[in-house]
Amino acid sequence: MSEETLVNRHRAVLPQWLALYYKEPIEIVRAEGRRVTDSNGNTYLDFFAGILTNAIGYGVKEISDAIRAQLDTGVLHTSTLYLIRKQVELAEQIAELSGIPDAKVFFTNSGTEANETALMLATQQRRSNQILALRNSYHGRAFATIGITGNRGWSASSLSPVKVSYVHGGYRYRGPFAGLSDKDYIAACVDDLRDVLQTTTSGDVAALIAEPIQGVGGFNVPPDGLLGAMKEVLDEHGILFISDEVQTGWGRTGEHFWGFQAHGITPDALTFAKGLGNGLAIGGVVARGDLMDCLTANSISTFGGNPISTAGAKATLDYLLDKDLQGNARKLGDYLLRGLRDLGDKYDVLGDVRGKGLMIGMEFVSPGTTPSPEAAGIVLEETRERGLLVGKGGLHNNVVRLAPPMTLTETEAAEALEILGESVARAQEAVK
Repeated sequence: MSEETLVNRHRAVLPQWLALYYKEPIEIVRAEGRRVTDSNGNTYLDFFAGILTNAIGYGVKEISDAIRAQLDTGVLHTSTLYLIRKQVELAEQIAELSGIPDAKVFFTNSGTEANETALMLATQQRRSNQILALRNSYHGRAFATIGITGNRGWSASSLSPVKVSYVHGGYRYRGPFAGLSDKDYIAACVDDLRDVLQTTTSGDVAALIAEPIQGVGGFNVPPDGLLGAMKEVLDEHGILFISDEVQTGWGRTGEHFWGFQAHGITPDALTFAKGLGNGLAIGGVVARGDLMDCLTANSISTFGGNPISTAGAKATLDYLLDKDLQGNARKLGDYLLRGLRDLGDKYDVLGDVRGKGLMIGMEFVSPGTTPSPEAAGIVLEETRERGLLVGKGGLHNNVVRLAPPMTLTETEAAEALEILGESVARAQEAVK
């Protein structure tokens, strides 16, 4: 069956708002290491990893063996009404890694569900439906998480079970505080937070939720220490802080295991998903024991923390730690950032290169600083033609996102830089 036939069938029975990359969408049918192959036999170096989810890469024996061992027992599912050994072992490990005092873990099936749970915990304990979120944020596609998403392109509805107030801080390249020094930027954002608390809330806010690096928003990196300065204000009011680590967790930023650690703080709760499962559906919340246990109604999770997902996730986490993939992310991330910034010096169309570790954004502009989704779209198509898969996002849909598996090699990084250089040159020519 051709990909053209499959895409027609896809569009006939799946929602029109379910996005597909590329003018000619591809079906990935095989994968190994950091490379994937489509149904036409074309092989690509994967620099988006299923939206940062295939964090270790493809065909990893240790992970596959753990999943097969669980399959061989015949127990694919039991629900949380029964003890699940791998769930307990994984929760113990994550609780310790979180650094949160008296931590408890609840497993979900996705980052969206994890953030919904964190919002429920915070609003229940604080007895308030008021939430603070960052402008240009993205936290999921469910009812409450859309309600706190500060990006019109991903806000499907204005209806929400929470009352949200947005503060500055995530997107530094544009906005009223662009161009300020780190110190002045942080001070301006903290002043804005205080003003928002005084003018748009009744004071008894439940929580601030923030991505340490905005993902869908374009891999936007605030100055280190910003969230720490904001948390000082939150603590004055008893407001909880939730760190959305769905994309920044598990060492992907290179310098730290969790994104919040760059800000010198410990959150009241953190949410996770994506890379932990290396392709399996898993997410979760880590929270202080008193916060996690604040619910008084009965609850279960039918699929959260199931035997297959937790067996695979435990093997993934062990592999990541044993192989020091955080260190690899830092080394190769620095290498890629240097190469990409050289491209930015050479081509006007590449307005900004930012990121940490293997989480890098390339923001494209027309002459001047006008956002250029056209240029980003050209790079998306040109890299695919040359054998590289990348992502795209940003408030203006003009950011190419790079997030390869953390097992990336230097040879592969050099290959990607060459392809990106050719593709950016093509975008520069086309836009001019």
